[in-house]
Amino acid sequence: MARILIIDDEVTFRGLLRRMLKQAGYEVLEAPDGTAGVASYRESLADLVIVDLQMPGKNGIDVITELRRDYPDVKIIAMSGGGPTGDFDPLSAAKALGAQHTFLKPFNHKKLLSAIKELFPV
Repeated sequence: MARILIIDDEVTFRGLLRRMLKQAGYEVLEAPDGTAGVASYRESLADLVIVDLQMPGKNGIDVITELRRDYPDVKIIAMSGGGPTGDFDPLSAAKALGAQHTFLKPFNHKKLLSAIKELFPV
């Protein structure tokens, strides 16, 4: 089964996502911020990265940009708890940078699992 790296600064959210993904049979790795997340990806080469876009320090947009530059085939799902601000829509930006799927928090669990399965057809 696929190995999924969750990069999110919210401990509670990571825990919720970890339990959901493990219950679905996935191996789960976690990182509390963008810097640790990129380092973890470099070590593990996870099959999928789920990244929060709004984090202190290295945000999700920075993570996606760096991972896409160094690992062009990385599969990414981006999430954000906030919508567009002014002229900037973080989910649209993530999609433009190569995230295969984007979700607004709170997300629909079934839709997220369906998006993950789509990325790893049996």
